[in-house]
Amino acid sequence: MTHTVYIPGDAAAVALGADRVAAAVKQEAEKRGIKIKLVRNGSRGLHWLEPLLEVGTPNGRIAYGPVQVKDVASLFDANFVTGGKHALSLGLIEELPYLKKQQRLTFQRIGITDPVSLDDYIAHDGYRGLKNALGMTGADIVKHVTDSGLRGRGGAAFPTGIKWNTVLNTPSEQKYIICNADEGDSGTFSDRMVMEGDPFVLIEGMTIAGIAVGATQGYIYLRVEYPHAHKALNAALQKAYAAGYLGGNILGSGKKFDLEVRLGAGAYICGEETSLMESLEGKRGLVRFKPPLPAISGLFGKPTIVNNVISLASVPIILDKGGEFYRDYGMGRSRGTLPLQLAGNIKYPGLVEIAFGMTLRELLYDYGGGSASGRPIKAVQVGGPLGAYMPESQFDTPLDYEAFAAIWAVLGHGGVVAFDDTVDMADMARYSMEFCKIESCGKCTPCRIGSTRGVEVITDIIEGRDLAKNVPLLRDLCNTLLNGSLCALGGMTPYPVLSALNHFPEDFGIAGQADAA
Repeated sequence: MTHTVYIPGDAAAVALGADRVAAAVKQEAEKRGIKIKLVRNGSRGLHWLEPLLEVGTPNGRIAYGPVQVKDVASLFDANFVTGGKHALSLGLIEELPYLKKQQRLTFQRIGITDPVSLDDYIAHDGYRGLKNALGMTGADIVKHVTDSGLRGRGGAAFPTGIKWNTVLNTPSEQKYIICNADEGDSGTFSDRMVMEGDPFVLIEGMTIAGIAVGATQGYIYLRVEYPHAHKALNAALQKAYAAGYLGGNILGSGKKFDLEVRLGAGAYICGEETSLMESLEGKRGLVRFKPPLPAISGLFGKPTIVNNVISLASVPIILDKGGEFYRDYGMGRSRGTLPLQLAGNIKYPGLVEIAFGMTLRELLYDYGGGSASGRPIKAVQVGGPLGAYMPESQFDTPLDYEAFAAIWAVLGHGGVVAFDDTVDMADMARYSMEFCKIESCGKCTPCRIGSTRGVEVITDIIEGRDLAKNVPLLRDLCNTLLNGSLCALGGMTPYPVLSALNHFPEDFGIAGQADAA
């Protein structure tokens, strides 16, 4: 009898020793004459349990974790291949509360399938969305996406259906689909997990987008620091081409779509859509003036859809089950689900996919378990390095684009970084401004010069120099960055800076609560 053992090949699991554990399991099985099939699946996102080992049993998969090489022999002694009891046994993986309470739509296969097995993808409902799309007009496909209420998951939250409709209705002999896979925000990793754990879902989503708007060429602009994703994507692309899911005659439909991976330039600014297109064209990653919008004049001056990984990976289930199915999740104008990434000083870091509407407090405590240090959580930064620092008084805010906007915060890409009460928020504000200074492309003056002057002013405030002059000066400078920058890097840097100043004035040496921004 052959036993199936699952050990993630995801970069996070590998960093925690998954490759060494996999080698030890294989060696120990051979030594004992036990036949196993070792599957390197994606991570389920329970990062505090990695490397997480699972075995298939008639009752479901039994999990063990976190497993180290020294545990392998005793796992075999306990007959773990049939689900035997062991000190690291976690029981049925699907019954763990962290997973059981989630609503996984985009991540439904991640951690379950072999990421580069096309057969496994199809066996778990893969390519059903594309098959439906091939029987529709472009307008019908776009209508499903519009009806779903899907908004860009890369940060701007622009309605995906409107963007697609603009490209659909812009005449051109050539159109493009670009996946922005330059995931550079601190505390974010959902894009990487999709590309490493289920690359076919991204390929399918991009293929549907191409068919919908008449684009025949797509590019995945991949963060150069993601070698595992690069390998998985290329392996999946090769299989998709071989099986007719990409190329000049997709599944005999006569429709064409080609797709390739391009490695990014290693600059944070290349995650901004116009800089990304400059980089793809072989130029330095500088932001472009808008208008024209990329949907009308994008890559090489042609109509172009630029969507984030999660946005495109959400499309297959929409085309499989219909726009209304997806729209039934969420609240208000925030429809569907959002993969939230818990990081920083948190007891249970990982990924939680759930419908919009849960509060930040529920996420931090029901899933995250509070701080890893056991101290009170003082602040969380949501939405990457340009997101606002939110104090405990805002933890009951529902995870919803409009609710966050109402308190001058952003959901962004869904990254949540927690800090306990030992953090100095003035230092964090200076860090945010320094980030902008280092990563600025230099094209616009408010960002290029403003961030440099901003670091100087915050340093003066931290060191207690002339607060009566420097605090208003910092606010004035942030106002210039907000309203005068060409892109979100300069335009959003005031969010972490001013939120820290407004909510934690004592860390800046300011008596009393400062005015809201």
